[in-house]
Amino acid sequence: MTEQLYSTVAPLRNVAAMSALIDRVKNRSNNLPGMGTFYGPSGWGKTMAAIYGTNKHQGILVQVKSVWTRKTLCEAVLAEMGVPPAPTVSRMLDQISQHLAVTDAPLLIDEADFLVQRSMIEIVRDIYEGSGAPVVLIGEELLPQKLRSWERVHGRILDWVAAQPADLSDVRELAKIYARDVAVSVELQERILATAFGSIRRICVNLDRIREFAKIKGLHSVGPTEWGNQPLFTGTAPEVRKFGEPIIARRTA
Repeated sequence: MTEQLYSTVAPLRNVAAMSALIDRVKNRSNNLPGMGTFYGPSGWGKTMAAIYGTNKHQGILVQVKSVWTRKTLCEAVLAEMGVPPAPTVSRMLDQISQHLAVTDAPLLIDEADFLVQRSMIEIVRDIYEGSGAPVVLIGEELLPQKLRSWERVHGRILDWVAAQPADLSDVRELAKIYARDVAVSVELQERILATAFGSIRRICVNLDRIREFAKIKGLHSVGPTEWGNQPLFTGTAPEVRKFGEPIIARRTA
């Protein structure tokens, strides 16, 4: 599984940080809290790291949707476990807790901000308390501050790990996937990093553009000279376009 995953998930800094967090909560000492939080801005590769960590540690990963209820959350977790859901939320909660208690599989919950927003975060604490299994919440930069309002959850966090902005080593690893068969010069990689503002997602977009450019031009290597003054994707929304006054055709008598 890990070898197959490597073709789509590069060994980035945040991938390593997520894996280390899962390992920390999974192998914690007795009587220590068993929940962790991995947080950072959108586009910094948190979900990619969660996918890798889930596979490496044989965990269970769910990505919360903005419209989910407690019932749909429990159904999603049970679906990942391969367990048919019971008819009520309370019984589904027992099913989840029992499965995690037996397997000790880490439970990763992506987009956990929605659970706080919809006042559903306590159900995660119920799962943790009922199973004792490691739980990792994944969310945006302000997730730790949002959890302060939920002391019974906040107090059970073993560690808070902040996702880090991309660096040049991340660009190099991502180039092996998104610009495969193309030698992207260090100078162009540095330009890509400078325009990404820490975002793994923007780096991937630009590397794919370079791959497509090289394919069209029949190039095996691309540097500043080949790329020229073409723009790189920065994620900045385009300015509002301005059009001239509409021309109204005059009626002829």
